[in-house]
Amino acid sequence: MGPRKSGSRERMVLSAAALLREYGAGGTSVDKVLAHSGAPRGSVYHHFPGGRAQLIDEAVAHAGDFVAGLIDAAARADDPVAAVDAFFALWREQLVGSDFRAGCPIVAVAVEANDEAPGPARSAAAVFGRWQQALAALFVRHGLSEERGRRLGAFVIAAVEGAVVMCRAERSTAPLDAAAAEIHELLAHALRQKESSCPRSTVRTTSSSSTSETERTASTPTGSPPSTPR
Repeated sequence: MGPRKSGSRERMVLSAAALLREYGAGGTSVDKVLAHSGAPRGSVYHHFPGGRAQLIDEAVAHAGDFVAGLIDAAARADDPVAAVDAFFALWREQLVGSDFRAGCPIVAVAVEANDEAPGPARSAAAVFGRWQQALAALFVRHGLSEERGRRLGAFVIAAVEGAVVMCRAERSTAPLDAAAAEIHELLAHALRQKESSCPRSTVRTTSSSSTSETERTASTPTGSPPSTPR
């Protein structure tokens, strides 16, 4: 276990994550984090020696851990389609609850990444990868191949994140609702196909009045034709 976070440190991480959702990485300054969290100014470099970059990096990790925890909990469900439906419902709730101001902090960091500050981009990539792996594990556990599970995991994350951006622009949940409906159908179809392709055991019955020569031959221990009585 890592060191216990102090009250002000944790408040600053949570505030940074909340500000990233609304203002993006470029709009999340140390001053805004301090004002939002109520933390004392002197605590910034005490808790975050790396300054703003470290603060944003930890906010990304925190947001990633939170969503990954939700996916991990959903992955233990018996119904993977319902689990993904719930994932979409979570984002819908976040959008409506914030009046479409709050998006995904991971996307906010990823789209503003540049070569001069590659750290946040690496953190965002790691978070996306963790989410995809959790979803892929869910799909594989319910019978899909590892390759199909990875593809679907990536597709679900891409669909959610793209739809959230569109919803904020349009101030409507229509893009997210459309994506959720299509992915629901896609997953249900994929799982049905998996079930229908499973081999079924069959019982062969033969008439008592006519047994084929092949079956009689196979019934002998050596596979040779049965002896003829003299």
